[in-house]
Amino acid sequence: MLAASAVTPASVVPESTQQAIGYPSLFLLVLIGALVPVIPTGALVSSAAVVAVHQTAPFSLAMVFVTASLAAFLGDAALYWLGRRGMKSKNGSRWLAAIRARAPEDRLTQAQEKLAAHGVAVLVLSRLVPAGRIPVMLACLMAKWPMRRFWRGNLPACLAWAVTYQLIGILGGSLFDEPWEGVVAAIVLTLVISATPSVWKRVRSAR
Repeated sequence: MLAASAVTPASVVPESTQQAIGYPSLFLLVLIGALVPVIPTGALVSSAAVVAVHQTAPFSLAMVFVTASLAAFLGDAALYWLGRRGMKSKNGSRWLAAIRARAPEDRLTQAQEKLAAHGVAVLVLSRLVPAGRIPVMLACLMAKWPMRRFWRGNLPACLAWAVTYQLIGILGGSLFDEPWEGVVAAIVLTLVISATPSVWKRVRSAR
């Protein structure tokens, strides 16, 4: 179901085998990517959607959506819980330090201001903005949001995120006859989307 499975012709690897390996792999990678934000999870979801478009098995796209959104939600919930433990600890924690390291001061300030003004809506949108998830999560931690409040806001955020990147994969899969071509197109597009804010910020700074 993932990009690695997509490059192998379906005639060589049966769809049932791809699904048996692909869905657990997708779940695990998205879960790890939520905890350690270095894995391009959006590209993984788009790639999985490309492969699902080319499969004949029913509900393949639905399975990608459920797998990705559930893994993202559980990963975010675990990271927030670890962050709360660090906030309560006198010495902090390495997880809280990692969250702080990925939330630049200017973005954290913006996240705090928007969170105070708009509440849960900011949390929902944070997953759709490249590099927006961690600053908003840290802002929630600093505002001492309880776990249940964070969960209520993060659930629609993860659903919207999974739908967005799955649509990118569906578009890529529909444009190309071969799954691997759609996977490449989806990965390139998601990486471009992720890099756009950083490039725009550098351009503005240069000016």
